[in-house]
Amino acid sequence: MKTFIVLALAIAAVAAETIEQVHPKDLPQSLKLEGRITNGYPAYEGKAPYTVGLSFNGWWCGGSIIAHDWVLTAAHCTNGASSVTIYYGATWRTNAQFTHSVGSGNFIQNHNWPNNNGNDIALIRTPHVDFWSMVNKVELPSYNDRYNDYNGWWAVACGWGGTYDGSPLPDWLQCVDLQVIHNSECAQTYGGLIQDNIICVRTPDGKSTCGGDSGGPLVSHDGNKLIGVTNWVSAAGCQSGHPSGFQRVTYHLDWIRDHTGIAY
Repeated sequence: MKTFIVLALAIAAVAAETIEQVHPKDLPQSLKLEGRITNGYPAYEGKAPYTVGLSFNGWWCGGSIIAHDWVLTAAHCTNGASSVTIYYGATWRTNAQFTHSVGSGNFIQNHNWPNNNGNDIALIRTPHVDFWSMVNKVELPSYNDRYNDYNGWWAVACGWGGTYDGSPLPDWLQCVDLQVIHNSECAQTYGGLIQDNIICVRTPDGKSTCGGDSGGPLVSHDGNKLIGVTNWVSAAGCQSGHPSGFQRVTYHLDWIRDHTGIAY
């Protein structure tokens, strides 16, 4: 019995230890993701026509087309940038169907970021783009789904970047299928940092977005809805097996509607 009590205390001590979160674009160079998808698969052309590449002042992020003139991304991507070049319809990272460049006056960061944990989400107003098979929007969840936690659902994340820690960055778009987990499971790794606005996925067998692109999409298999915006990964690296975190899109439906008029 004494041995069991000591072991239980040791397990409790480990469980109380939390893992640090980092934004993918801020990892040290040896681990820098810039859109890394680990152990995913190459996307065929047109698989994720809503995914855009975002080239800022010295860093790369991802984003999602949500309307003819709006892209959704992460606030830590737009923060400090004076402009962005948007790559539309690219499978080969810089070989886009076309590009647009806009200044920071077209960035709208969530007003609660970074003062409150989370709320790491931003909008980019863009010139009007026409939709076709290679460039198209992804729908947001409807207001009827605003209380859906998506626990156990499968979703796909796509982005450009290295396929393992420290790898050179591949140019071809990579995707990975991941399962959403309950926030209580995610909190076992990250503690109180997991709030209602966060959605987490398991990263088994080295399969991970590792944040996908910072700002990139997490889209449900069922219904093809944008349920997450890539926010952070474990500081231990993208193949650590720790959950990856996204901004929960349903949490921000009012904020998105108020700035863009988009709602379902």
